[in-house]
Amino acid sequence: MLINKNTAVEFHYTLSSEGSVIESSVNDKAMGYLHGHGGIFPALEEALVGKTIGDKIEVTLTPEQAYGLRREEGHIQRIPIKHLQANEKLKVGTVALVESNQGRQQVTIVKLGKFNADCDLNHPFAGKTLFFAIEIMSVRPATEEEISHGHIHAEGGCGH
Repeated sequence: MLINKNTAVEFHYTLSSEGSVIESSVNDKAMGYLHGHGGIFPALEEALVGKTIGDKIEVTLTPEQAYGLRREEGHIQRIPIKHLQANEKLKVGTVALVESNQGRQQVTIVKLGKFNADCDLNHPFAGKTLFFAIEIMSVRPATEEEISHGHIHAEGGCGH
């Protein structure tokens, strides 16, 4: 089966930028998405059209096709430390999560005080050209429920 609208796709990827690996799913669980429903970058989705199980591709995304250009003006905000979530001790350079009125957002700490942190609101990958090495692991028709929910479900459904 070929990847097309309303197919459930799983793939392994290695993401790199500026010659360094940023993240990889290769020794972990494959990433899954519902093709044609905006679950991944449009340019990446377009590169996957017509591919099938076992295909390996490399895709380069410009900053405009990925997380956008870095915006300098007005993108530093003081946030109370109690609202920042991170997997490590907070320090300058730490990428943390914060809930905002636009949903969860990644921010980078640029100055740390006792109670507040000045955070760069740009996505950590903003302004970067991203390189994806992808291997297609599975392609199947999406279920009606997955199509109506706009995402694929793991075994047992999604609980909607």
